[in-house]
Amino acid sequence: MNVERSRISRRQSVAGLSVLGLSGLLLPAAYAQHKAQPKHQETTGVGVHAPEVKDEDIFQFALNLEYMEAEFYLRATTGKGIDDSDAGSDAARVVGGHEAKFQKPEIREFVEELAENELAHVRFYRKTLGRMAVSRPAIDFDAGFKAAALAAGLPADFDPFADDMSVLLGGMLFEDVGVTAYAGAAPLIKSKEFVEAAAGLLAVEAYHMGMARSQLYLMGEKAWNAANAISDARDKVDGQEDKDQGIRMNGKANVVPSTPDAIAFRRTPQEVLHIVYLTEQQGVSKGGFYPNGMNGVLKTT
Repeated sequence: MNVERSRISRRQSVAGLSVLGLSGLLLPAAYAQHKAQPKHQETTGVGVHAPEVKDEDIFQFALNLEYMEAEFYLRATTGKGIDDSDAGSDAARVVGGHEAKFQKPEIREFVEELAENELAHVRFYRKTLGRMAVSRPAIDFDAGFKAAALAAGLPADFDPFADDMSVLLGGMLFEDVGVTAYAGAAPLIKSKEFVEAAAGLLAVEAYHMGMARSQLYLMGEKAWNAANAISDARDKVDGQEDKDQGIRMNGKANVVPSTPDAIAFRRTPQEVLHIVYLTEQQGVSKGGFYPNGMNGVLKTT
């Protein structure tokens, strides 16, 4: 199997995907034509007609993502998720996940560090937002990864908590997205203190994904195929622009996904929501990994 994917073939491949298989969310047949249209420059903001958002709205949005990341890595390394004291007074249920059977101790140590970092991020946001901190939303890893695997053409029984490669692939599904989300949010933040915090958080998330992508690359062709398929699946639902790259392009490693100027891609909150809700449709407020939607102001595609 040729693991290299050109931008043309990526857009053409969209026509072959008709159903994500979760909550009846469909990719319209016209979507292939939509993706084939010329790409525009990267956008910032939260939509042409969206009202101005506050810094706290952006941090609430990020906290929703950090809940999911912390839950994922904690479950992979310990078999259980965030303690009630860190989840908020109105925390919803998390479905799925179990301790992974790591083959390499160094990969386990790396994922344990990821879990510690993401939990620290949750605590940072909750401390910074204070009374404005949102509780953990309902998260469904079982349904979310099942639908994502179907969209990416991975085996139907793909278990992101199975082993070293599976955990890194599962993390890649949304960790790359976190980097682009922070990059996209930076221009929207007004407070200098919040900007400084977001910059530091972005750096940590980028370290995470750089390490994960490099480890996946070292695992060989099977990992290349799966990681590139995940990248393609994300690009099918996040909007018109081509903002995703696999770990192997043009016959060589592509550890750092970036623009031709070697700048990280930016995604708006709406583009991020398309990915985590696993839908191309506009006006959607729940689905995918968040069956009841995110908590806070920014929750609709």
